[in-house]
Order: sequence, then structure tokens, then C-alpha cells
Amino acid sequence: MKRVAISQSNYLPWKGYFDTIASVDEFVLYDRMQYTRRDWRNRNKIKTRQGPQWITVPVQVKGKYHQAIDETELDGDAFIGEHLSAIRHSYARTPGFDAVFPWLEGLLRTAPLHTISTLNRHLLQAICLRLGIGTRIRDSSEFALADDRNERLLRICEELGADEYVSGPAAKGYMDEALFRERGVRVRWKSYAGYPEYEQPYPPFEHGVSVVDILLCKAMEAASYIRSSEPFES
Repeated sequence: MKRVAISQSNYLPWKGYFDTIASVDEFVLYDRMQYTRRDWRNRNKIKTRQGPQWITVPVQVKGKYHQAIDETELDGDAFIGEHLSAIRHSYARTPGFDAVFPWLEGLLRTAPLHTISTLNRHLLQAICLRLGIGTRIRDSSEFALADDRNERLLRICEELGADEYVSGPAAKGYMDEALFRERGVRVRWKSYAGYPEYEQPYPPFEHGVSVVDILLCKAMEAASYIRSSEPFES
């Protein structure tokens, strides 16, 4: 049995994103799709004394936002120092700071700074390696993409020989499960329930922050905190 997931890339995503990657055999970055503003492509949240706060990568948005995610260029590199400073300020006293922060700093300072897609993929692959996730990561540009949304996803699954397609529950509003079933691909809905809590800076506990929170708070144990108690909805 082969499982595949397809998702747009995010900047330093939350643990559920990595949980999804770890639950499949191949993961496709869906960055031939239209870039959307005020979304997860170029920003995420960290814990601060004032509560969860955004760290955002500035990008160049041209025209009326018809550009694809993988065509969206970064607008300078000043964000690297700003993000590292914000992370250092909030997480300097966490157990994993001394071990993880220098690695994270090196990762950001050596990142390719052309498009948000190349930046995200660079970070994603390195974090997967640190978390022990060996899933193969592909780009949607490798595939012939259909016009219809369901057909696009289904054809990628078929090209990869997938038996199951794993999707986040937010897609239930548009996914045509019957179409997938007719073509021999079962849709599985990822569950994000039952993640274990851990000691975070500035209580109360917040699940929906960047994976850097787990890496800095739990260091070598981080991989144990990215798996939900039940991988898929029943």
C-alpha cells in the first residue's frame, strides 16, 4: 500500500504539517498553485511573552495576485536577522536552545533566497532530517496538472501509484471522495487530535505554533511530540 499527501509549502510549519509528511510514503509540494496573501506560505507563529506572534517573510506580489507560489520572490533578506532575534528573545531559556538555535541560525543564513518555495523546501527538508522523517518530497512541477482541482490531485496520486491519498480535514468542503474511490484511491483524513503537551515558554500551552517551538523546547526528544494519538479520522 502506498500513501501520498499533497500540500502547499508553508514557512516553518506547525507540527501537524510534519505529522502529515511522516504518515505518507511521498509528499508533494503543491506550489504551482496561486499564491494567496495573509496565509501560511510566508509566515508562522512563535510563542512570546505577549502570546503567539507572527514571523513573516516579505515577498514581492505583482499584479492582481495571479502568480504561482513557486513564482513568488522574496523581498530582501532582512527578515532572517529579525526572525532569529525574535526566536532568540522568546526561547533563550528553553532546554534545547544551546543545541538547536545554532543549527537553526545556520539553516536560515544558508537558505536559498530566490522564491518562497525554494526557501520553504530548504527548511522543510532539513527539519524532516532532524526529526528522522524519511518521506520522499516531490514538487508539483514534476507532474502534468489538470485544470479541475480534484482531477489535479487525483492524477498526481495516479502517477505516483498511490492507494491512499491523505488530506487535512479542511479539504472536506471540496474533495470529491467518490471520484477518488471510483479510480481506486482511498481518501484518508488526517487527524490532528491528541498531541502531547510539553513545557513551553509563557503558558498557557499553544499547539498551533511553528515546529521551531518543539525543536527548541524538546531538542532530541522533538520527534516524539509531532505525532497525533490517532493518525487518521475513523
